[in-house]
Amino acid sequence: MSDTIRILGLDPGLRRTGWGVIDATGNRLSFVACGTVTSDAEGSLAERLAQLHRGLQDVVQRFAPHEAAVENTFVNKDATATLKLGQARGIAMVVPSLAGLAVAEYEPNKVKKSIVGAGHADKKQVEMMIGILLPKADPKTMDAVDALAIAITHAHHRGPVRRPA
Repeated sequence: MSDTIRILGLDPGLRRTGWGVIDATGNRLSFVACGTVTSDAEGSLAERLAQLHRGLQDVVQRFAPHEAAVENTFVNKDATATLKLGQARGIAMVVPSLAGLAVAEYEPNKVKKSIVGAGHADKKQVEMMIGILLPKADPKTMDAVDALAIAITHAHHRGPVRRPA
């Protein structure tokens, strides 16, 4: 299994959606790029979702990943915030899917356990481990850190996934 698989990890959010791209060649992981797509807080919901869509389309076109992984949404006490997060997550899932990519989903605790070894690790522990696992990574935001963690989780847990033609 010497083929390199390029993986796009996405940490969805309406204000900021983190993205991270890694290459996986067997068990070896290498950093490609990471960043954050933002939306204008003053815009309408539709405009903000369109901004996220365009930004993620650009990422997919620039880095040509083979597969994508998205963090599952957790339900919190604020139903409106949960709904908005779900809509942003929908954008994060549909953009790679429209590009022909398989899209996997991972629970936040599985991501933390995959990266740190504990499902209830804090963000600083995840950030530190990303620096160890991907020493060339240069995430500027925690959203990008989380997206890289999601991509690594997918690299570790992906099964036989059919690559698009």
